Amino acid sequence: MDVKEVKRMGKTMKSILSLDSYPVGIRFMEVNDNFPKDAEILKKHRYCQALMKARNGYDVILTGEEISCPAAARAFGFRPLPEGLKSGNGLVGFGIVSDPEVGKKMFEGMVRLDENKIKGIHLFPLENATEIPDVIIIEDDPEKLMWIALAYLHATGGERIESSTAILQATCVDSTIIPFLKNRVNLTYGCYGCRDATDLSEKEAIMGFPGSYLPLIMEHLKYLEEKAIPRSRDKGALSVLKGKSQIKTCENGGN
Repeated sequence: MDVKEVKRMGKTMKSILSLDSYPVGIRFMEVNDNFPKDAEILKKHRYCQALMKARNGYDVILTGEEISCPAAARAFGFRPLPEGLKSGNGLVGFGIVSDPEVGKKMFEGMVRLDENKIKGIHLFPLENATEIPDVIIIEDDPEKLMWIALAYLHATGGERIESSTAILQATCVDSTIIPFLKNRVNLTYGCYGCRDATDLSEKEAIMGFPGSYLPLIMEHLKYLEEKAIPRSRDKGALSVLKGKSQIKTCENGGN
């Protein structure tokens, strides 16, 4: 898989599923990597906000110095988790949990990158890729994510998909770090933070998967496009049911 193929597949995925925004490529920048010249280096953004910019067409970089969400900063290994969050009291303050022990356990269970492993994160629309992504993220309607999940399931031989979430750190941990470290797809409902800080709608969910799976996912997504996707979206079985209901109503003397 090369960059040209990534761009082509990103465009094809958007077209097949009628995605409302761009699939986003995520590339972790290591200490010796050079930042892409054409990417905008964001100032004081949360990771979920950087993702929002990329899904809307922008090529951006978020560094450890400029990431503004302390939970995401810890997740990516940029700096330690503040004591207020680590203790669970911060989540009580936000009204997310009523028991600080619950909040504490939620943070203890987070999958994280090692400290100082990366210096920044490059986020870009997949169809405008300039490098091979480590992870790919899609934010859209659950029905559209369902088809990607089905294509992934086919790529892995039919193994059932298991997802992990604490309804916290949905974009940084659930959609980025888990797919990267566990080498698998992960689906999440979103979280308080990303729904408060971005344009993610109440009808949208989030999915992340390793970039290496893109060719296999696209291969089966094209197969699904031939029959399963259009037939399901046409809701033929529902039309038959409605037709039977109308016939029964007429037989009983209804209008």
